Amino acid sequence: MAKLRLVHRCTECGASQSKWAGRCPACGAWNSLIEEMDTPDDISTLAAGMALFPAGVAMPICEVDTTISGPRPTGISELDRVLGGGFVPGSVTLLGGEPGIGKSTLLLQLLAGWPGRTLYVSAEESAQQVRLRAGRLNAVRPNLWLLPETSLPHIIAAIEQIKPELVIIDSIQTVADPDLSSAPGSVVQVRSCAHRLVQEAKHRDVTVVLVGHVTKEGGLAGPRVLEHLVDTVLSFEGERHHALRLLRASKHRFGPTNELGLFEMADSGLIPVPDPSQLFLADRRTGVPGSAVVPTIEGQRPLLVEVQALTNPVHGGAPPRRSAQGVDPNRLAMLLAVIERRARLPVGSHEVYASVVGGVKLTEPGVDLSLCLAIVSAMTNRPLPADLVVCGEIGLAGELRQVAQTQRRLSEAARLGFARAIVPASAPDPGSGIRITRVSTLPEALRAAGLIGEAGP
Repeated sequence: MAKLRLVHRCTECGASQSKWAGRCPACGAWNSLIEEMDTPDDISTLAAGMALFPAGVAMPICEVDTTISGPRPTGISELDRVLGGGFVPGSVTLLGGEPGIGKSTLLLQLLAGWPGRTLYVSAEESAQQVRLRAGRLNAVRPNLWLLPETSLPHIIAAIEQIKPELVIIDSIQTVADPDLSSAPGSVVQVRSCAHRLVQEAKHRDVTVVLVGHVTKEGGLAGPRVLEHLVDTVLSFEGERHHALRLLRASKHRFGPTNELGLFEMADSGLIPVPDPSQLFLADRRTGVPGSAVVPTIEGQRPLLVEVQALTNPVHGGAPPRRSAQGVDPNRLAMLLAVIERRARLPVGSHEVYASVVGGVKLTEPGVDLSLCLAIVSAMTNRPLPADLVVCGEIGLAGELRQVAQTQRRLSEAARLGFARAIVPASAPDPGSGIRITRVSTLPEALRAAGLIGEAGP
């Protein structure tokens, strides 16, 4: 029997150390070393798994066959949009997201629409739980096989027996190889099991989707090598109290990673949203101070989103509160400083609450101008025109800088009935049929929107 030994293994790179340290000596990550039991058998098990497959053959690069299998549509339009057409046979995809966000729902709907034989490996839930959810989603079909199993050899044996075209592993952190002494979810187990499943996918030309847990910071749990092993990394995001769900690709070897998929959570499952701008602006109230509409770009898709702000004067010596939902709090603090310094408005004596409607998180700089106009609109109690959209980045000197794809942003605004737009002076001609006002500084934008007079606030 192999002797057990205690090691400290890095969750980022997988390197092992004999004692704990605050920083991993191999990759430099902080607070990433965790304790686990290790044996020399772990290395031999990895080598045995690699020996099951034939070695590669070296050849001149000019003789390599460049024809590969094209993507196969999944039947879910927003998922196909993110994947660039669908799943490529033999590919491995890692899907991450917070608990309860809808990962299992999305995958069951995927399996329900797949025309061939599929296998759903439930390593966390019982067969009865999955069957009940599949019934609610109308996903019960004869070609969908269900396997409640956590043992890697049993999963591979089921793949060999059923010969599915698509395999879902839910989740990779709960699958374990009994030949390894480490506990399920450890760095060794996750790395070894994922590596073996990737080999099986390439060898059998079967599409594999691995579900991954996330940490409290929102990143994928487990070793960083897990993301390097797979072909595609998808993240499923959204607020649990909102119906909107966003699907993004942070890595995709078969296409771009700048697409965004949007879903709405309903009683019957996840519904693709082909026109998200209509969804975001459906409940918008016009003529209310503190509201601005910004045409933003998520991936290659233009979206119109409402930004809201609320201000309240502070009385007494308590410091004013700052609250941000859907926008970067540090960016909000910087914009408040620019408003007070360059536009000479006393935002320092006001509580400021900023929010993006619909549960969307906006990180691009094009939202700067709309956020500033919404804050000043709330302070002055003057609403912005109902048919106005604004976009632009604001610098520390109060200057306005152009943002990418202005034409696509304003074309989407014109399609939804907006007639006017405030853009930076350096922005290219949109040619979208919408009347634009070019401004160079934040005070000019405030005057163009009717929030301050020519003499200032």
